[in-house]
Amino acid sequence: MRAQDNMSTVRSQINITNPTQSTVWNIPEKITLEWNTVAIDTSKSIRFFLVRNEMVVQELGSFKNDGFENGIDLAKNIGSGDRYQVVAIELFPDDKFKIAKRATPFFSIVNKMSDERREKQRLANAIPTKKQKTPSQKNLLTPSQTKPVKRETFEGRKISYTKELEFNSENITLKIWDHGRQDGDIVSIYLNGISVVSKYYLTYSKKEFSVKLDPKKSNDLFLYAHNLGNSPPNTVSVEITDGTKSENIILNSDLQSCEAVLISVR
Repeated sequence: MRAQDNMSTVRSQINITNPTQSTVWNIPEKITLEWNTVAIDTSKSIRFFLVRNEMVVQELGSFKNDGFENGIDLAKNIGSGDRYQVVAIELFPDDKFKIAKRATPFFSIVNKMSDERREKQRLANAIPTKKQKTPSQKNLLTPSQTKPVKRETFEGRKISYTKELEFNSENITLKIWDHGRQDGDIVSIYLNGISVVSKYYLTYSKKEFSVKLDPKKSNDLFLYAHNLGNSPPNTVSVEITDGTKSENIILNSDLQSCEAVLISVR
């Protein structure tokens, strides 16, 4: 009985054996994942992500815990670089407060097609072009058009505003973390339609980001879900502070809608 008790208290672990530090993935070739686990039954599944600088680049998939998966396609827009990692996370753990998670050492990805496209775009942008305004195009902006307008949709998703906030400084700090069960939510945070947090995998740990507001208008900040995790919708806790004032909010998002707040500077 004591031996069985000891086995039941062994903490689950994931060890990724491929890719390694010497691995080079070439796009568009298919890639292979290899791993082994401790105290995770073979009937369970492991979820894998491709990460760069702590940001999720691609969800590689959820696979049965048999230690091997091949024929995986990488996204064609992934850039070349040597700071990539694969992160593996245990799905539906027996103890949700001790979820097995493992990241590989940094390895490299080469995408010649993406590099060539970027170089062509760089050369195109380097050629100056001048656009002359015709008389009919001049002075088309009226005072009413300079007023802030609430965003109604983004990429086909409805935007719902839940709160209006006001801060003393245009420089604010965001802290985000998973609100509720940690279940694989991947989110982006947009400020005025521009991504300030991109494809981030939510955990219970707070992740901090610095953001600059436009002091001349109301800034819209909204949550964008890239998946639904295991318990939809995606729900994120957000702490916003300017150093003197702090606000805590909760934003929800699914694949059809996004919650948002308006933020202005005094």
